[in-house]
Amino acid sequence: MHGTLVLLGLILLSSIPLIIVFIWFRLAKYQISPYRFLFALLAGATAFFPALFLQEFITFPVHLSGRMALFFKHFIHTALTEELSRFLVILVFFWISHRVSPAESERLASSKAISYATAIGLIAGLGFALMETAVYAASDRNVLPLRIILTTAVHGACGSRIGAAAFIIRSNPFQAIMSILTAIAIHGIFNMLLNMYGFSTLAAAILIAISALLTAIMTIIGRKKNYSPASLNQEETSNDPDL
Repeated sequence: MHGTLVLLGLILLSSIPLIIVFIWFRLAKYQISPYRFLFALLAGATAFFPALFLQEFITFPVHLSGRMALFFKHFIHTALTEELSRFLVILVFFWISHRVSPAESERLASSKAISYATAIGLIAGLGFALMETAVYAASDRNVLPLRIILTTAVHGACGSRIGAAAFIIRSNPFQAIMSILTAIAIHGIFNMLLNMYGFSTLAAAILIAISALLTAIMTIIGRKKNYSPASLNQEETSNDPDL
């Protein structure tokens, strides 16, 4: 019973960033509907399991050493597998979302499409971070503060880019691939810096996490600047759909 309460407490603490983002979306005029928020959250949490499978499938080459070994560990074994898993799950999310509510998907104005996909990816990234943090903190509670703040920020930032990539993969595959590679690079560099002991490397990891997350947030907020009511009909102007 005590172990269950501890696990629930860890999950609640790990949910703080999600709660903040949910309140932000609900207060903002470009808010996401609660059921899509929950669906995206579950999609992100689900992506944790395919990532584990991929990490088991991709074995560490025994002949690698030094910098190549570090590159493989942080960029291939961790970043690539987790971002690829997220990408595939978010692809399924968009497919199901369009099947369930095609009219709502069609109402998304072109100026809002990337912001919508970025927001979905951000939520999915936070869902992934929630699952991962709970698993790691269950064995070592000392990692909880670091993972709630920095790791969650990186997963959210990378997830936002993966969400945009999944949304445009058919219409603009080159840009989608570049977004995926950017997410992998951010994730891999962050992981590598965290595993280097020293104040300067920790400061660099913090800078990467914050700047990457702020970029994602500005992409979502920026839809208000790109939004042109004159380009929509009266119904769309008076009844702005959810992101």
